[in-house]
Amino acid sequence: MLPRRQSNALLSLTAKLVDITTLNVDAIVNAANSELAPGGGVCGAIHAAAGPELARASARVAPCPTGDARLTPGFNLPARFVIHAVGPMWSGGSAREPELLASAYRRTLELARAEGLRSVAFPAISTGIYGYPLREATHVAVTTVRSELVIPSSLSDVIFACFSRDVLAAYAAEGILLA
Repeated sequence: MLPRRQSNALLSLTAKLVDITTLNVDAIVNAANSELAPGGGVCGAIHAAAGPELARASARVAPCPTGDARLTPGFNLPARFVIHAVGPMWSGGSAREPELLASAYRRTLELARAEGLRSVAFPAISTGIYGYPLREATHVAVTTVRSELVIPSSLSDVIFACFSRDVLAAYAAEGILLA
């Protein structure tokens, strides 16, 4: 946990083993494809839980280039919003993957700040079918989020929603408090 004072609030940065679609936060992040279309993994789970309105809303703000993000309502999710972040496919590390992954996290937090959101939950972007190695992706995620959270904003709670114990352990290895 990184406690710090900001508008009389403590900032909480945690990781938990949880289904991201069940979290009651201002926004959950979708590990999206560039067309923002329903897919597999966390993307498919988010679209299924949110209902068909999410696909229609996503199509209206698509496409989204790799390293960028878009915001839609959360529809049937407990979260008010979904922020669709497009991470890179892993190509061995020489195709700007770390830069593009960091950009996806950064753009997500920029959108959250612009909307005045207080709580955001991230999946492990690009570590599923996009093949980004977990340890390297987790390092980029944690480093980028920590650097962005020094910017004054409404954010007070950031959760890394982990789909497995291996993912949870990767965040713990980066010094993230487990909740």
